Amino acid sequence: MNAKNTSSPDHIWDFFCSLKLTIFTLLALSVTSIIGTVLQQGKPAEEYIREYGQANYELFKKLHFIDMYNSWWFVALLGLFSVNLICCSIKNFPRVWKFVTQPLLVAGDGTFKNSANKAQFTSKESAKSLAPRLSEVLKSAFAKPTLTDVDGSLNLFAQKGIYSRFGAYMTHLSILVIMAGAMIGTIWGYKAYVNVVEGTQTSQVWPRNGSQPIDLGFSVRCDDFDVTYYAGTTRPRDYTSDLVVIENGQEVLKKTIEVNDPLTYKGITFYQSSYGPAGNGSFEIEVTDNKSKEKLAVNSAKGQKNALPNGFFFSVDDFTTSYDSFGPAAKLSVVDPDGTRRSPFIILQNHPEFDERRGGDFSFALKGFKEPQYTGLQVAKDPGVWTVWVGCFLMIFGSMSAFFFSHRRIWIRISEENGKTQVQLAASAHRNQAAFAFKFEELQKQIEATIENKA
Repeated sequence: MNAKNTSSPDHIWDFFCSLKLTIFTLLALSVTSIIGTVLQQGKPAEEYIREYGQANYELFKKLHFIDMYNSWWFVALLGLFSVNLICCSIKNFPRVWKFVTQPLLVAGDGTFKNSANKAQFTSKESAKSLAPRLSEVLKSAFAKPTLTDVDGSLNLFAQKGIYSRFGAYMTHLSILVIMAGAMIGTIWGYKAYVNVVEGTQTSQVWPRNGSQPIDLGFSVRCDDFDVTYYAGTTRPRDYTSDLVVIENGQEVLKKTIEVNDPLTYKGITFYQSSYGPAGNGSFEIEVTDNKSKEKLAVNSAKGQKNALPNGFFFSVDDFTTSYDSFGPAAKLSVVDPDGTRRSPFIILQNHPEFDERRGGDFSFALKGFKEPQYTGLQVAKDPGVWTVWVGCFLMIFGSMSAFFFSHRRIWIRISEENGKTQVQLAASAHRNQAAFAFKFEELQKQIEATIENKA
């Protein structure tokens, strides 16, 4: 009974350290990420119903597929992967720490015999006089060595890149930091939207899939919205909004935003997302009395009846921002004093003289059109974004350290036997052995030249 209780924690520890658990969690996260990519997240319910049907929408909702990255099971998968990563790191860290804090200063016979990089020389010079010169060669060609005297033999040890052994752990840490940043953003951040009509302001935004608005703590005002079109089309080329941040009754920030150039204030970012009409527009019409040549400026709404001299009336029946390739145009109707409505006609803003050819009692020119617009803003707050950035930089440094650098060690044993001095070399690198072999050959030649020159 006691043996069973004692072994239970070990079984749990082995489970969380197992490679099988790592593979399982990675596969599960990959599959769920594919689902979250294929099935767009955070869309209105009617869009899912229209595309997939009511039954599938209810299923997606129960499985949290339409808000997957905030679901309890996805968070649980991230937590399980984090625990697995931490346990694996803790399990292997003592061995690496021992390499750093307790380097092998004196190599055994097996190291000199079995190492892939090894060499041996004989010299008539004494070990005490040869050791300092070999130490200088090692220092200039590789790294400053440590001299150790063991059982009458002098041992030199030098190493480089020892901290590269921590590269994998830095990468592990970066993954945990990135996931922590993502969780911070999920819990304390939000994604929302708001429509602001020109000349108005708002202090609240509406979260996706949320019924209650979120207070910003300040107000955002839209002073002006502008959209430009590709020539001869109604396809927008660019649209911008002049936004003003108001806090405690004071204007604290102004910026004209456009797509991919948002406004950020107190960690909340406003992206230009959409636009649209926010009410009836106002037309500026110039009316010319063809007999007296007098001009009259009229501001009219669509469908509004406007009085003209001598009992005539006119109204704006329709409007388009692009009439073929002629630009903005309006369709007007004139009503005679006896109530007879004449045939409608077109006036062009870019060609104010166009209506003069029609003749009649009056000619009309479209001078301008002003329609209030709303700017659609996507609003995002992500307090974990800087944590994610820190994790990304840690991952870069950790990956570079793990893959582009290696821990390289060189041992030299100098011993005297039968009146001669034996010099043995051995070296190892825990990564990129082929490249280190060339470095070792160069060092071997320098040591051999040093011994021969002295001889």
